[in-house]
Amino acid sequence: MKVVLDTNVVVSALLFERGRMTWIRRLWFDGRIVPLIDRSTLQELVRVLAYPKFGLVADDVEAVLEAYVPYTATVTVAGPVAGHLPRCRDVHDQPFLNLAAAGHAEVLVSGDRALLELAGRTPFAIEALERFRARFA
Repeated sequence: MKVVLDTNVVVSALLFERGRMTWIRRLWFDGRIVPLIDRSTLQELVRVLAYPKFGLVADDVEAVLEAYVPYTATVTVAGPVAGHLPRCRDVHDQPFLNLAAAGHAEVLVSGDRALLELAGRTPFAIEALERFRARFA
């Protein structure tokens, strides 16, 4: 299943290995989901991993990315995606919608209210973590 995971979901799954997000990490390790990335979402991930609150140095960031990027599929999102997508009220979240559309994702997984309120208005599902997890219960 091709999915788009927002940055907060990926960071939680990668940095808190014993937290409540270990299940989603196991899904990509086992090949049950294929997270999609593109240039902008990968850049966003790298930027967030560099936040001082995480205390990661460059080698740590590289190690974290090695636990994720090899399990992803890269999509080229060339320019604006066709007009069938709604505009997200948070412009920083629009790249996740564009990626999901361009990559033909089945689901965009997010805890972000600006994205979740667009559920049912896109050609792919937009689900909170709990709902997405129920698919694998």
